[in-house]
Amino acid sequence: MAPQGADALAAGRTALGIELGSTRIKACLIDSDTSEVLAVGSHAWENAYVDGLWTYSLEDVWAGLQGAYAALVADAEAKHGIAPTTYGAIGVSAMMHGYLAFDEVGEILVPFRTWRNTNTGRAAAALTEAFGVNIPLRWSIAHLHQAVLDAEPHVLQVDFFTTLAGYVHWRLTGEKVLGIGDASGMFPIDSATRDYDATLIERYNGLLGDHGIDVAGLLPRVLVAGEQAGTLTPEGAALLDPTGALQTGIPVAPPEGDAGTGMVATNAVAPRTGNVSAGTSIFAMVVLEHALAKVHEEIDLVTTPAGDAVAMVHCNNGASELGAWASLFTRFAEASGSPADADAVFATLLTEALSAEPDAGGLLAYNTLAGEPIADLPEGRPLVVRTPDSRFTLANFMRAQVYGVFGTLSLGMEVLAGEQVALDKMFAHGGIFRTAGVAQRFLAAAVGAPVAVGETASEGGAWGMAVLAGFVAAPEGTDLTHYLDEHVFADAPVTVVDPDPADVAGYHAYLDRYRDGLAIERAAASAI
Repeated sequence: MAPQGADALAAGRTALGIELGSTRIKACLIDSDTSEVLAVGSHAWENAYVDGLWTYSLEDVWAGLQGAYAALVADAEAKHGIAPTTYGAIGVSAMMHGYLAFDEVGEILVPFRTWRNTNTGRAAAALTEAFGVNIPLRWSIAHLHQAVLDAEPHVLQVDFFTTLAGYVHWRLTGEKVLGIGDASGMFPIDSATRDYDATLIERYNGLLGDHGIDVAGLLPRVLVAGEQAGTLTPEGAALLDPTGALQTGIPVAPPEGDAGTGMVATNAVAPRTGNVSAGTSIFAMVVLEHALAKVHEEIDLVTTPAGDAVAMVHCNNGASELGAWASLFTRFAEASGSPADADAVFATLLTEALSAEPDAGGLLAYNTLAGEPIADLPEGRPLVVRTPDSRFTLANFMRAQVYGVFGTLSLGMEVLAGEQVALDKMFAHGGIFRTAGVAQRFLAAAVGAPVAVGETASEGGAWGMAVLAGFVAAPEGTDLTHYLDEHVFADAPVTVVDPDPADVAGYHAYLDRYRDGLAIERAAASAI
């Protein structure tokens, strides 16, 4: 047991962050003075494809939250001898975008439509043209507008719509609010006012014509990091902890999206910094010094949790296909009579990639389980492609797989380079970076900039949300960048890898083949 951790738990000098990711709900408890992790808990879950749309049931949301929270309490008790019943602050984050719509009595009108759905093409195109701002397929306003275009009966009953984090926060606190970073994936934000863009609100209402909808009245209220967003109600405490041990009245931070918590977890909220978050999806965020000159379909304009403008390159497909191959090799090890756990197999495979040829020996790997708008792929077909003269070795295969995780991301980053967006350092987090010096090194080659990974990289967004929860207690007027630099990351160990010239040349050769090979992807999707 760690005495300092026990002291923090006993005094309630803690901050709890919970993040609902695509495949795992993670809870992370930190000492709010040191930001050190005291306990963690998690719960695996999966989306479902129902009636042509990707969704999660609300029952699974609450079962997963309860499972992750219970695991965290058990971990705290095992490590420190104390089962926590209160916290200094709580915060909830989740995958951004999507569509959760409710009527005036709080009943959900249609099943949760997640960010992964690509059925909103007509709406996104119409809104992009009307707003003069890129509105991606997964944004909440695109989901609402597609429902309008499709004349879905529920539209006139919508009293409130929000994201997954906004929904959970509402049920925990009764407050219909949203952190500005998550809100910026619902509807465009004006960074000067730290609120929805009023001109575009009016423009959208005009676009609806006779529908009589005022979208401003349907959206959650916007809050910036550090503001209190309500307290845990008795009903909310019972939802999170059915045992009844969790106390009420705990301050709750503004709910955020996984992009914002990723920025916080990597200390990438200042201009000329960026971060890459790799999970089921993969995205890069770069904090801007100046506005982009053009509208780019590849680039989302969102914000940091403090409201500063950010260019976001979001790809639907991240490390899931890499994980599927790791599972296959895990089963092979078991079948051969030499079983190894999944983490050991993953580390072995990634380490093998270090000995590969810089261009992966002529191999190509596409990780497209779902459609990929950046690459103009309406549907996904995971593929491994090689020519008769490719060097088909395990090392080259694994390097191709890791390069494939970053492929579509690079296509978007090329757009930012054309806009003269400066990047001094890229921070990275997500499970793929737990094996030291592999994915980090290849990412440095892909972005052409130093890549930093900290010890909290594998805890990712849940830790970032815990930090944002702790920030609620900071003195009024405290700047988030200063708070992270001085209070959270001042002594944090960080490993930085510079781009290796051979890797850079090899990756660009791979990317040229990757770009040319997208025609194979499109043919596969039309054929099978």
